[in-house]
Amino acid sequence: MRKLMLGNEAVARGAWEARVGFGSGYPGTPSTEILEALAAYEDVVVQWAPNEKVGYEVAMGASLAGTRALVTMKHVGLNVAADPLFSSSYMGVGGGLVVVSADDPGMHSSQDEQDNRAIARAAKVLMVEPYDVDESRWMAREAFALSERFDSPVILRMTTRVCHQTGVARPADRVDWKSKGYLKDIPKFVMLPSHARERRHKVEERLRAAKAFGEESDLWNPILTGTSDVGVVTSGVSFGYVRESLPEAWILKLGLTHPLPMERIRRFSGMVKRLFVVEELEPYLEESIRAEGIAVAGGRGLFPYTGELNLPLVETALLGAPRSKVTVDLGDLKVPSRPPTLCPGCSHRGMFTLFREMKLRVMGDIGCYTLGALKPLGAMDSCMCMGASVGMAEGLEKFGGPKEKGKTLGVIGDSTFFHSGIPALVDMIVNGSHATLVILDNRWTAMTGGQPHPGTGKDIRGNDAPQLNVAEVCRALGVKRVVEVDPYDLEKTRRVLEEELQAPEVSVVVAVAPCLLGGRIPKGTPVEIHLENCDRCGACIRVGCMGIHEKEGFPDLDPDLCTGCGVCVQVCEAGCISLPSVQGEKTPPGA
Repeated sequence: MRKLMLGNEAVARGAWEARVGFGSGYPGTPSTEILEALAAYEDVVVQWAPNEKVGYEVAMGASLAGTRALVTMKHVGLNVAADPLFSSSYMGVGGGLVVVSADDPGMHSSQDEQDNRAIARAAKVLMVEPYDVDESRWMAREAFALSERFDSPVILRMTTRVCHQTGVARPADRVDWKSKGYLKDIPKFVMLPSHARERRHKVEERLRAAKAFGEESDLWNPILTGTSDVGVVTSGVSFGYVRESLPEAWILKLGLTHPLPMERIRRFSGMVKRLFVVEELEPYLEESIRAEGIAVAGGRGLFPYTGELNLPLVETALLGAPRSKVTVDLGDLKVPSRPPTLCPGCSHRGMFTLFREMKLRVMGDIGCYTLGALKPLGAMDSCMCMGASVGMAEGLEKFGGPKEKGKTLGVIGDSTFFHSGIPALVDMIVNGSHATLVILDNRWTAMTGGQPHPGTGKDIRGNDAPQLNVAEVCRALGVKRVVEVDPYDLEKTRRVLEEELQAPEVSVVVAVAPCLLGGRIPKGTPVEIHLENCDRCGACIRVGCMGIHEKEGFPDLDPDLCTGCGVCVQVCEAGCISLPSVQGEKTPPGA
């Protein structure tokens, strides 16, 4: 049987075929669809975690219980889970434990493009890399067996192009596997220094055994014979480009990329006159090969140091010129720029309109609201990583000088607050910060497609779940000044911000309004524009809503996009925009 699948769906299928019993993780593009697809298999316990570290630790507990466990995250999420990853490398596993790291070459949806092959090497765990959809399936399936065979967590390294390609998978029956249950083993699983020193030797024994396995495995590290004198060592999605660019070349396709089968690579290099290495991002393969004294005719230096590879780039590097064209020639047609922007009616828009007008120093965070940094809003001063807004606001407020007093705030979404904002808020409380934290509570992890989080009240399958209240959590931590506001009411929200920014202690403002998409909220009645009153000030355009744009110097409404949120009505001092009344009441989104 063959079936069209997304790469991420194929990973879920392979895990199910391996009889995985538990799946966890945190939403992060390009990995998000894996758990969502796994949740479609009813005999697997699947749940979103508040962050990647917690997801990994729960999966490790399931592994100790003898259950096969899968934990998923994007590449920067593995930084969050690094602490348990490195320690679990020494511990080993019970049931097989597979960790999906979805790297993002080109930073399509990420703040950096770190190459997590280096983490596998540093943590001394096995790593496998598929190049297409069906390899994503069978490598996910077999990774659990590798994990148990070599007593190691296994990193399944995906990349954006593999995660989000659609291709043919060949689903198979489920494996015949039974759990051995929980086996108590204090020296193995309790990482006291004395135990860890002994386990360190086990780690090296494991790597030697895994390396010997990779040296002889034609399944994981196949050699494709060619007719030319050129050989290419490659892995992951790069293999597809190489095979299409140089069908006559000899190819060593590495599927098990840590530990590397260096003797197999050495034998392969002896089969050809010129050896090339093709890989994305860091020269992980090339440096390892050169370090063994194996001559490389060309490697990472042939390609741009950043971004994804593609067919023309590989053809240019290996053939001297591109033979394929992957873009469409539009001739003289000019395509207008379509920069990313907040959805029409998004509750974040009013907040960032206020931040801009109040000339605040805004320490931002990861989420939809990061778009508040872009024009025309331009109301964010920093965005580093998940949860960083809280600590950075504390630091800037303390050391920014008199000009930043009463002007500094952190802005964080509710999902990010539960992910990693809470410890930083504790730091603000106990260390006497006077900064203000704004939590944008829209009840969903919206940026990655509307996944539930601890404040949503739903689980991954849409069932009712306990719901944490953001404001109550802040009060329980010890914040004395916690105010909830309606972000669609700009004047009241402005007054609250002005008051809290002057408070001589930490304060929290929670902007509560559900995400229109995540909450599936019906569109409200569009606003009405009365051009005879317009003074062309542009205030309505500067809120940055797709529902209203400039046409011949005047605002023009797109009624199909306008949700009737009323933000443009409130910023229009000339009163030329109005929100129609229905039975005497305004009709904001969801009314």
